Amino acid sequence: MKLAAALSFAFAFSIWVSSPDAFADNLLVGPGGQPTSLRAALAAAKDGDTIDLLPGEYRGETALIADRRLTIRGIGKAPVFIANGKIDEAKAIWVVRGGEVTVENVEFRGARNDSANGAGIRLEGGRLKVVRCRFSDNENGILANDDEQATLDIDSSIFSEAPRVVGGLYHLLYVGRIAALSVTGSRFHRGFEGHLLKSRAQSNRITYNLIHDGEGGEASYEIDLPNGGLAWIIGNVIGQAAGSQNPVVVAYGAEGRAWPRSALYMAHNTLINDRLLPAWFLRVFRDRLPETAEVHAVNNLTVGAGLFSWGASGDFDGNYAAWSRSLVDPATLAFELDADSWLRGRGVDPRKVGGQDLSPQAEFVLPVGTRPLPPLTQWSPGAFQR
Repeated sequence: MKLAAALSFAFAFSIWVSSPDAFADNLLVGPGGQPTSLRAALAAAKDGDTIDLLPGEYRGETALIADRRLTIRGIGKAPVFIANGKIDEAKAIWVVRGGEVTVENVEFRGARNDSANGAGIRLEGGRLKVVRCRFSDNENGILANDDEQATLDIDSSIFSEAPRVVGGLYHLLYVGRIAALSVTGSRFHRGFEGHLLKSRAQSNRITYNLIHDGEGGEASYEIDLPNGGLAWIIGNVIGQAAGSQNPVVVAYGAEGRAWPRSALYMAHNTLINDRLLPAWFLRVFRDRLPETAEVHAVNNLTVGAGLFSWGASGDFDGNYAAWSRSLVDPATLAFELDADSWLRGRGVDPRKVGGQDLSPQAEFVLPVGTRPLPPLTQWSPGAFQR
């Protein structure tokens, strides 16, 4: 028994030491390079390491993260990286090129460049995960280049305050032709002329977010998927502000297809129009997509004047129209149906729609994040079931 135990321990130890993260380190970075700078930490870090950022303002401190497997995270109050007129490679405050990078609890602010596409983070390949971060007053919060192998995963983050430059067309999030985009539990607001979320990815999972331009917002589309592809838009509040530049709230296929298959699955969203003029809540550009493109829309709730299914032929069921008085208090971002609303329980079973389970598994919670939903046996239209 002792020999067997010893052999078992030796085997487990050999597996542990051979693991690439067995001797991972934590490196500490602070404002002004004390105890060290981010650039120095990146130069010293090896795959599997974590770089911890102390709170404070990091002015003009940029970074290039290439072909690395790292976690970079703020400790305590989120550290703020302010461009201050400087960006890496004339592209972004941070440039991520290849590898597998996780960024947690960091704020990026004020990115500008001569091409008017300065970004908080520029993704040029690899896998990037962004958790509890904030992007404010950047020409693009995150800008992802075309790379059909790249992925971007955004969780519980805030994108806001597009620069108010007439003709700038800045997007809070702009994703090129990458393999997959996932956005959950995040908030987008106060755009200007550009879109709140624009993605050309092959696969898009946009779930349980508050994509609501809000007071002072003047964005164009709230969600723009110009090249079709596969898209799951589930459980979001998607709202157009009174000052919106365009009546379309969600646009699909405006620039023609780029991927072999296009299918839009849209369920349990609350779509809001605060404009006096009618909105086009969902516009599908059928003439620019292949005939095989699918559209499945169930249990969505539109609030305010406008059209939903017009011109977007497909599978539509359980979708309802309402006015803002049907919601608890839109002025305080309480977009739940009133407790005694006749719409409660009026949804259809969304578990088998177009071969997909489109039932909501969670709900957005302020300021960011989600809360899970228990298993349901009846459903209400819109983003909130409780």
